[in-house]
Parts: sequence; C-alpha cells; structure tokens
Amino acid sequence: MSDRGSLLAQPLRPPSAGRFLLYLGLFLLGAVVGAAGSLVQAGWFPAGLLLALASEAGLCLGGGWAVRSRGGAVAPAAGWIVAVILLTASRPEGDFLFGAGGGSYLFLLGGMAVAVICATIGQGRQPGGGDARLGK
Repeated sequence: MSDRGSLLAQPLRPPSAGRFLLYLGLFLLGAVVGAAGSLVQAGWFPAGLLLALASEAGLCLGGGWAVRSRGGAVAPAAGWIVAVILLTASRPEGDFLFGAGGGSYLFLLGGMAVAVICATIGQGRQPGGGDARLGK
C-alpha cells in the first residue's frame, strides 16, 4: 500500500515547460489537421471525408498515448475545433470554405464527435500499483 492517498486528493500542479510545449505542438498540429481535412473532405468526397476523420482520430488518440494523459487527446481536438470553426466563417469578399452540402455537415459534426470520443477514452491518471482489483 502507498501513503500517497487518492489521486483526487492531491493538489494539481501546472505542467512543466516541456509538457506545455508538447501540448502547444499538439494543439497546432490539430489545427493543421483540421485545415487540411476541410480541404480534403470536399475534394475527394467519400474517401476524403473518411481520411480527414481518421486523421483526426489518429492524432487525438496518438497524442493521448504519447503524453499518457487525457490532455494529450484534448489539445489536438481543441486545435481542430478552433481551426474548423474559424474556417466556417465567410470572408468580407464572400469567399467561404465549406459548402452547404451534406459532406461538410458530416465533417463538422463527425469531427466534433470523434474529438469528444477520443478525449473521453484517452488515458487518465491511474494510481501507481498493480492491475489487480481493489480489495482482492
């Protein structure tokens, strides 16, 4: 048994500089994947949509696995959402990136669903110890 107590009872510490830079890099990479996916999904409709959503899922799951925390999955998801939301706005010249078709809506809603799913199933903090059940 350890004397550390519950993980919920421990105070939160700000991330180290290296971890902060890793989160920032994952955020920026998520923004790049969101911008690239918004172009690819319309260009190659059925396959491009699947490729864009799979790349987002891979980035979020890979970020969570690399950092070993949910923050590693949330950072690229947040970057993806910020980039895609900014790309949905029309410019003063009348240009816009997303059309009114079903593929664009599938990309927006499916991408947000993928981001939430990946952030939810990301690795959380586990207590140090064996994999055995408690009390056994």
